[in-house]
Amino acid sequence: MHESDDALSRHEQKERTRQALLDAALELTDEHGFAGVSLRQVTRRAGVVPTAFYRHFASMEELGLALVDQSFATLRGMMRQARQDPETYADVITASAAIIVSQVRAHRSHFAFVARERFGGVPAVRRRIRADLRAYVDELAGDLQSFPHLDTWNHEDVRTASQLFVNIMVSTAEQVIEAPDSPEVLDQIETEARRQMRLIVLGYAGWRSEQAAR
Repeated sequence: MHESDDALSRHEQKERTRQALLDAALELTDEHGFAGVSLRQVTRRAGVVPTAFYRHFASMEELGLALVDQSFATLRGMMRQARQDPETYADVITASAAIIVSQVRAHRSHFAFVARERFGGVPAVRRRIRADLRAYVDELAGDLQSFPHLDTWNHEDVRTASQLFVNIMVSTAEQVIEAPDSPEVLDQIETEARRQMRLIVLGYAGWRSEQAAR
């Protein structure tokens, strides 16, 4: 084996250990909440010695922030998929509702972590979640600006519309997290999400930003 292969193997092993620590923390958070999880619990669940933890994270707080980053990467990927080349509001709404339900089921631990820890007991983690949610509202607002009617709105009103959509997404995700594994229940949640988003869109045509209405 070449030296470069050895280096690659070491890097891969390091990444696997780091991910094992993240996965272990995510599982334990689901059971106890992040504030109730200790470093020793995480390393025991990950199958590594406690000293190995510090090769990857300076503290449990830093690990918590890494979990936030990983969780929001999942969220952004999910919703970019919903917004790929939409032709109408209906396309975005239908795709968004379906993707929220399916992806929250597929990545329940990440979404449960965000839902729980945005009101949790570790201030740095709570602040990062709220900051990332605000950043996502801004990202979505940039996309909404190109849609009919919204192209005449001021930035504050477009951002408010974006905030309403994100609120529905978060609420829907929390319902899916708590829902039994029942197709009927999940269909009902998806239908209600579509209905809520459509009600927001109905107001778009009649709304005028103060600057545009003058």
